[in-house]
Amino acid sequence: MKIHPDVIGIDVSKMVLDVYEGRGGTWRQIGNDDKAIEAFVDGLAGLGVLVVLEATGLYDRKLRRALSAAGVRFTRVNPERARSFARATGLLAKTDKVDARMLAAFGTRLDCRLEPAPDPDREALNEANRRRDQLVAMRQQEKNRLADGSEGWQESIRRMIEAFDREIATCEATIRDLVRSRAELRRLEALLRSIPGIGPVAATTLLALMPELGRLSPKQIAALAGLAPFARDSGRFRGQRSILGGRKRVRDALYMGALAAIRHCPRFKTFFQTLRDAGKPFKLALVAVCRKLIVTANAVIRDQMPFRA
Repeated sequence: MKIHPDVIGIDVSKMVLDVYEGRGGTWRQIGNDDKAIEAFVDGLAGLGVLVVLEATGLYDRKLRRALSAAGVRFTRVNPERARSFARATGLLAKTDKVDARMLAAFGTRLDCRLEPAPDPDREALNEANRRRDQLVAMRQQEKNRLADGSEGWQESIRRMIEAFDREIATCEATIRDLVRSRAELRRLEALLRSIPGIGPVAATTLLALMPELGRLSPKQIAALAGLAPFARDSGRFRGQRSILGGRKRVRDALYMGALAAIRHCPRFKTFFQTLRDAGKPFKLALVAVCRKLIVTANAVIRDQMPFRA
């Protein structure tokens, strides 16, 4: 498999980075730490290479920051998409070395969307948002235990719920302070909050997890959130359209926003009711409202104009 000499594939893990360089077809392994990454990226500056790396959340953060600071072009690839590409080429083996080579081949053969420079404010917001979600999930587990727990442990469970309430309040205060202290985040939040159904949690979730808002087409932004209907038609089979993939946390926030929007905004309420009158199931109609919300948010950020009913 011929790989372009200016493409580098990097398989990312917690401790190490497996690097395959198209120039010379060489493979090496470096530590996933600041010192090793800095030395590696310094050697790439000015070469005009494209780095294709596996998107692994927190584990690729140091690498992304270093590449951006050095002006090296890079793109992140969903691991599932990279694996599908490997299977399509007939390569069924899966090792870190193979994955790095497949990522380089991926960048050679397919068009890749370059990643913008990491935004420290959005990354901080993302971390705070993630921590809030974790705390809310743990509190819900305790509430479930309170409902079916033994009589002797009720007080212990209540104390834990109260502790989670305090931590969640602290986390939400941190999020509010972060947004208020950054003029750009404050401005974008105000635009998003102008949309019916988009409250403080949904707005900060979109700010943290959808940095692409305003830069993609309506269809692209809906697909990125996992709210675009995909066809499953083959031969005589004509199946129903269904959503697929995307960012689950964004969908969860939009789902709650859609419930509020169909109650309080005539435009969304009419749209939802029209679908229901046409015989669409409740959940399908609500997902359609979610899709309309993300498309509206995309337009609001793109045009830099608040929503007007």
